[in-house]
Amino acid sequence: MTVTPKISINDGNLVVQGKTILTGVPDNIVLTPGTGVGLVAGAFIGATASSSKCLHVFPVGSLEGLRFMCLFRFKLWWMTQRMGTSGKDIPLETQFMIVESKDATAEGEPDDAPTIYTVFLPLLEGQFRAVLQGNQKNELEICLESGDTAVETNHGLYLVYMHAGTDPFEVITQAVKAVEKHMQTFNHREKKKLPSFVDWFGWCTWDAFYTDVTAEGVEEGLESLSEGGVPPRFLIIDDGWQQIGNEVKESSSCVVQEGAQFANRLTGIKENAKFQKTKNGQTTEQVPGLKVVVDEAKHQHNVKYVYVWHALAGYWGGVKPAAAGMEHYDTALAYPVQSPGVLGNQPDVVMDSLSVHGLGLVHPKKVFNFYNELHSYLASCGVDGVKVDVQNIIETLGAGHGGRVALTRAYYQALEGSISRNFPDNGCIACMCHNNDSIYSAKQTAVARASDDFFPRDPASHTIHISSVAYNSVFLGEFMQPDWDMFHSLHPAAEYHAAARAIGGCPIYVSDKPGNHNFELLKKLVLPDGSLLRARLPGRPTRDCLFVDPARDGTSLLKIWNVNNCSGMVGVFNCQGAGWCKVEKKTRIHDASPGTLTGSVRATDVDIISQVAGPNWNGEVVAYMQRSGELVRLPKGASLPVTLKVLEYEVFHFCPIKEITSSIAFAPIGLMDMFNSSGAVDQLDVQLASDKQTTFSDGKVTSEFTEALTQNRSPAATIAFKVRGCGRFGAYSSQCPLKCTVDGLQNDFNYDSDSRLLTLNLPIPAEEMYRWAIEIQV
Repeated sequence: MTVTPKISINDGNLVVQGKTILTGVPDNIVLTPGTGVGLVAGAFIGATASSSKCLHVFPVGSLEGLRFMCLFRFKLWWMTQRMGTSGKDIPLETQFMIVESKDATAEGEPDDAPTIYTVFLPLLEGQFRAVLQGNQKNELEICLESGDTAVETNHGLYLVYMHAGTDPFEVITQAVKAVEKHMQTFNHREKKKLPSFVDWFGWCTWDAFYTDVTAEGVEEGLESLSEGGVPPRFLIIDDGWQQIGNEVKESSSCVVQEGAQFANRLTGIKENAKFQKTKNGQTTEQVPGLKVVVDEAKHQHNVKYVYVWHALAGYWGGVKPAAAGMEHYDTALAYPVQSPGVLGNQPDVVMDSLSVHGLGLVHPKKVFNFYNELHSYLASCGVDGVKVDVQNIIETLGAGHGGRVALTRAYYQALEGSISRNFPDNGCIACMCHNNDSIYSAKQTAVARASDDFFPRDPASHTIHISSVAYNSVFLGEFMQPDWDMFHSLHPAAEYHAAARAIGGCPIYVSDKPGNHNFELLKKLVLPDGSLLRARLPGRPTRDCLFVDPARDGTSLLKIWNVNNCSGMVGVFNCQGAGWCKVEKKTRIHDASPGTLTGSVRATDVDIISQVAGPNWNGEVVAYMQRSGELVRLPKGASLPVTLKVLEYEVFHFCPIKEITSSIAFAPIGLMDMFNSSGAVDQLDVQLASDKQTTFSDGKVTSEFTEALTQNRSPAATIAFKVRGCGRFGAYSSQCPLKCTVDGLQNDFNYDSDSRLLTLNLPIPAEEMYRWAIEIQV
């Protein structure tokens, strides 16, 4: 029996499940079908050249008239999204692309033919790295480069992996897992240990102090948040704690003075003088100052996890060559050479500086020793992990080291080996790391920053930040848990950012200056014990948002979906008005007064809502709108309108309805005043009453209607579930409950016969992460 491949080249056309994706495919393009479990739905694109070079650009074929979404590096460090319909719309440095097409296999294609989604993943092969780009002839191109003029090739067989199917999220996951099996150089997110800090509220020193952070500043920040009832359990001591030196001399012959601070180099692995004091101001050699700071954070403020910052190269400018006590790292000055694709997008002041002043590069054979000595010292001070920043600088330093892939992989293997040895909770956050060199080399790194920074003073940055983290998570979320970055709780866009963090499934931490907090807002994110109600998956745009542009098109709202244990959620955001500009090569406001937009939202926007609901679900949900407080019962397929101004949001919780009997329907909602209300609910169980009469006593309720009910019927079922947290708990019940208990004790409740909303108040538990056992008789 002959099996027709799902992806093939026929008469010069690249065809996916009967639909032509690319036309005019050159003869030097080679298609290798995937083989084995997980690969049969895919194929690899390769190419051959007439001569060996360190950089090739291979046209693959023309793309026209098909919607796509791609993720590209707009600057060396970070990706963002771009949507288009033709090859010329594909930016330089595209590292992920998904194309939408209709299945044309049937004669006389019906209107309801399934949509086919095709993923393109440019890969690493040997010492080379591939990336996608487009040209003015609408051709999709593969740019293949080594980053070292001495490393050349004339071909590659496995440069881009393609995978296709009818569910875009499944296709992406399947594609990455197929590549994982093929390359064997990285692990999927599901196989990695997620550090424990992600479930606890944090504070980072960066936007509070920048590099002026001190031991006293750390103490002040923790104290300030704890006093307001929002205790940080996770602390990042960001850039500013290390011993550094700057040998850059001001000179009229030096072409770069702006950004010269980025040429600072590490001069020692221990803390600098700002952290070398005990609390009473006396220095001591017996107890390192960093250990004093960490001990105080943990013992006086109950911080559970302390991370500190360092660059992948040690510091922005690397390690000082032959610095006292660091001679054995064989550090040498290296001068970055950027990829043409990066140079074609946004210039970077860091690179301008380092290309002139050089970077002190620890020899790749000695870099494990460097990391291990740094991390073992940090661990001895009680530090639990590291935020490893400025990672993509390594790709620019491959000359003489076998190229960018070889050097990145050597550094990553050393970094992960040291973290495994010194930080048993897999304590690492990767940052400024959006290149596929490192993404496809990360076997254990489980958390990565999802986008460019939160910039508190840049009005253009806030809407594009939310859209970028969501779209980048479509790809990054297959490898690591995306970190949507810190934010300020006291800021004009604070509520907008906070709602996004709640839907993102990401760590949540702020960088407030001491004394500058919005505690009312933070208490919608953080429980009194400092823990979070974190959604289960990386937040991603809904299927109907994948190919529209909610930052630029002037008409689309961004919808982001996620799931909790017993519910789904969709956050809706108006992100219009700003984005990265390919002409000005920076993020800018392109519409100073974006309009009010209206869209719709439905339960099936949560892509796996049926899996969460379980068997025998009839499609009905209760929709709870967290911002407005509205509650609506929705039949299967029904949608709700949503209207938002720019920088406005709404969070919808879709709680599947349990049909207890023909006349009783129930759905727990959660903690009504938390952004992730339904994230509090777990382990829902329904026990139907037996023929034997059950005794019960009435709860104290506010409705007279309730008393009539309780006198005229026996309980039909007991609904049991767990709830973590405290405050106002709500559930939908089509009939007034007869009785409610919390941890076996009868509890007062309120019931609104119009909305069918049951509410009760849960006290603050004595134990951390405690889950109340609630039983409701109906």
